[in-house]
This record gives sequence, structure tokens and C-alpha cells, in this order.
Amino acid sequence: MSVAVTVESIQKSFANFAALRGVSLDVQPGELVALLGPSGSGKTTLLRLVAGLEQADGGRVLFDETDTRQLSLRDRRIGFVFQHYALFKHMNVAANIAFGLKARPRLERPGNAEIDKRVSDLMELVQLKGLERRFPVQLSGGQRQRVALARALAIEPRVLLLDEPFGALDAKVRKDLRGWLRDLHRRTGHTTLFVTHDQEEALELADRVAILNEGRLEQVGSPDDVYDHPATPFVCEFLGEANKLPVKVVGSQAFFGDRPVLGGLQQNQGGPASLYVRPQHLRIVDDAPLSLPGVVEDIRRNGALRRAEVAVQGLAKRLDVDLASQVAPALGERIRLRITHGSLFAAA
Repeated sequence: MSVAVTVESIQKSFANFAALRGVSLDVQPGELVALLGPSGSGKTTLLRLVAGLEQADGGRVLFDETDTRQLSLRDRRIGFVFQHYALFKHMNVAANIAFGLKARPRLERPGNAEIDKRVSDLMELVQLKGLERRFPVQLSGGQRQRVALARALAIEPRVLLLDEPFGALDAKVRKDLRGWLRDLHRRTGHTTLFVTHDQEEALELADRVAILNEGRLEQVGSPDDVYDHPATPFVCEFLGEANKLPVKVVGSQAFFGDRPVLGGLQQNQGGPASLYVRPQHLRIVDDAPLSLPGVVEDIRRNGALRRAEVAVQGLAKRLDVDLASQVAPALGERIRLRITHGSLFAAA
């Protein structure tokens, strides 16, 4: 049932606001792609265009080789899950899940026995067996979202669209449901587009991540690709955390002031550039030819890690350094830092 989804040069404006500016994206059958970006980047607009809830000003969306402009909303066979569940409060769980099947035209509607079996199978799939007669108000937030997902799956969709499905849930429930959704996707194999502004969610769940900014697609790639090899400064700063150093590239080295800090570059053109370095890619060393001297000004807890803030002469902002298993330096201690990996972009 899964199809490929091809988005070709989609443009969409609302009044004077350009929500999407020539976005193109290919989603393979059975692939889970996260649409990630800040508020107003165009994520939900793109999802609604794929669903047929909005019409593009330019470009088109294909399901396999079929232009979706030729398909009615029913013929698109979209399963849509919203952030706030959108369950029918007056229906119990079983009736909510069965709704899409019972709403079909008479000639396309399955028999009652088949609908009951489908509901029972889905209740087991989403791990809610035994709650068929409960109403949404009697369920937790996580349970309601699983009912919403079961309802979307009931129609045997060709494409599953999830719009911030965990946005209304607390952090622990979100984390539990992420792993559950990933396992569910492996079992069902639906082509899935997943909108989120949560970087951790996108990197954990998706086969590929599409990062949008101001209506443009900045980068598409595997979670490792977009995190470790960002294509633009925006991607580097938006995904995770990064220290920014103004450098000058000469030959195969990047210089901060008159000090070389990174070597082995394959840069075709020299000149001013910005070097982005994640906190985990800075190491405290005794001495090294390519290193930065600095002074430890603060040490704080950052989740499971400790992090040092290091002042470097000539740099307005302190560098964040993950200590990991390194022995923590003392406050005020003079140290040297070696950059193990960085992303270099020519200065604008």
C-alpha cells in the first residue's frame, strides 16, 4: 500500500507571506521522513499540501507517478494525526477507530464483522486492548494519541502524516512514545511524513530529516548526515549546539588570529570563514601545535555531562566544552583546547 511521495518545486503564499519557496523533496515507499524547523518555517504547510488540505500556488505533489491534483481527498488515502488528538469526545475508543471505515460510501464500506476485526487488531497493535469502551476523557494523553494513530491506520492509508503528534505531551511520555512509534513504523511500513520542532525527536525517529527555514529546504539527509555534516550555517546552529569561531583559511589550515586551530582542510578558496565546533568536539590537551589557549570560567551540569565554559582571548563569547570522561579542570585554570572536528563555511 505504501507509495513514493514526490514534492516538486512547491510554492505557497498566504497574503504577503511566502510559506514555501520552491521546495522539492522525494520520500521513498515505507520511509519515515521528519520535517524539522523553527516555527514559521513551512513544515505544517507542506504537510497540509501533501494531504490536499491546501492548494499550492506552484509546483505539484506526486504519489508514485500520479499527480495528486487528479485525486479527491478520499482517493489520496491519507492518514492524518494531529497534535491535539482530534478525537470525537462523544464516541468511545472503538467507535473513534472505526469512524473512517464506517464513513465510506456504502459500496466501499467493509461489513460490520470486518470492521470489528480491524478495530480489534489495531487496538492490539497500539497496545490498548481492553479499552475499547472507554471514552477519550477517560484516557491519558499518550493513550489518546495512540487512539488517534489507530484511527489514521484503520483506513489503510497510502501515506501517514503526523503533525507534531507528541507536542501536547510531557517529556517522559514523549520519550516513551517515540520508541513505540519507531517500532510501530518498522512493523507497518507506511510512507510517513512527521512534522516536529524537536531536534531530538527528529534525529531519533527519522530515516531522513528534511530541515526547513523560512520556506526553503536547507538540507535533507540521514540523522548522522545532517548533524555531523551540516550543509549550511543555519543547519549547524539549529541542530544541537555549536561554538562559532571567526577564522581565516590559508592553504590547508584555519587560523584564529595568528594561531592555526584546524588543519587538513580541503578548501579550494582561502579567506575569512566561520568555523562551527560542537562542545563534544573540543578536547583539553597538555599541548598541541593546533590548539587554543583559554581560561576556565565556569563548570556546570548539562544532562548526563559536565560542561566547562572557557574564555578565549579575542573571542567575545565563551566556548562550551563537554568534559565527558575528562578530568574536570579547576575554575580559573589555564588550559589548551584541541578541535577534533568542525564545520567550515565561507564568511557571508
